[in-house]
Amino acid sequence: MRSLLITNIGELTTHAGEGTLTDAAIVVTDRVQWIGPAALPQPADEVYDAQGAAVLPGFVDSHAHLVFAGDRAAEFAARMAGQPYTGGGIRTTTAATRAATDEQLRGNVERLVQEMRRQGTTTVEIKSGYGLTTDDEARSLRLAGEFTPETTYLGAHVVPPDTDRDTYLGLLTGEMLQACAPHAKWVDVFCERGAFDVDEARAVLAAGMAEGLLPRIHANQLTEGGGVRLAVELGAASADHCTHLSAADVDALAGSATIATLLPGAEFSTRSPYPDARRLLDAGATVALATDCNPGSSYTSSMPFCIALGVREMHLTPAEAIWAATLGGAHALRRSDVGHLGVGAHADLVILDAPSSLHLAYRPGVPLVNKVLHKGVWVR
Repeated sequence: MRSLLITNIGELTTHAGEGTLTDAAIVVTDRVQWIGPAALPQPADEVYDAQGAAVLPGFVDSHAHLVFAGDRAAEFAARMAGQPYTGGGIRTTTAATRAATDEQLRGNVERLVQEMRRQGTTTVEIKSGYGLTTDDEARSLRLAGEFTPETTYLGAHVVPPDTDRDTYLGLLTGEMLQACAPHAKWVDVFCERGAFDVDEARAVLAAGMAEGLLPRIHANQLTEGGGVRLAVELGAASADHCTHLSAADVDALAGSATIATLLPGAEFSTRSPYPDARRLLDAGATVALATDCNPGSSYTSSMPFCIALGVREMHLTPAEAIWAATLGGAHALRRSDVGHLGVGAHADLVILDAPSSLHLAYRPGVPLVNKVLHKGVWVR
């Protein structure tokens, strides 16, 4: 591959051994080849002058639901007028998704992935969960796999209406799992009031793990529940949401390798209390930020927006929020090749129209992402 030198970088955030550098330069092909002072120019096939801008790793969005049809704008308006969020609207999206063609679903995923790319996201996880039949869940995962290797089987989103609960649990751990496992890397379950209880969630995750899928879990979004401790018990890569945490939940996360993935877009869109990221970090837990992009409870694709919310509403410093949105997300996906700009990592990076990454929180809502490089190729 041709090499690219990006020089005159005002602030280079690496999240690697080099830390944060000023007056820096970086050489990449499809991977990072060299990092150092701009005053020590390295040979390369092409040169890009950053003109003092900030450069940071591409964002890693480790929680997104992109395979769906329709929208739920009316539901959002009702919540803003005072109606509480219960998760029941998932069934509305399920009906629209089942009725959509492959081309319609693929087009929607492509639209959202491109939207994410324009805002600096270079790695995204995509879940199923709006089909809730064997064929529709497998179809969702096949389509997701056209856009990312980080595909997640979430047949256990809710029990479909007019479906016997025990029958559906048998389907989740049997025929549906068999059809979906070849197209998935991860298995997930919505462990929550009105969805699946701890014992049911354990059965779903254990069945997925027996098929070689890696566990992650929607935990403690609406209530304290037992989802977080189940995640730790099973060695899940992440417990996602973590909105309502007991002291025991925080201690469990702090003593484990399970990442607490926080999804502030959901709290923003449901007028719910935000999780306390400061409490988690101070206890020793590892925190990631993700969008939870979905049509019902968090219809945002913007990691910069989630960074700003993390700082303003969840007591993260700007540096902590950016780490959580890059290397934190990589940890939540158990990836060592993304989320940082150490030598050997994927050449996934963002160039801001700003002198410092601090501006992502300092100037919320402003389109600061100027250029995006994904595996050494400009995608913006």
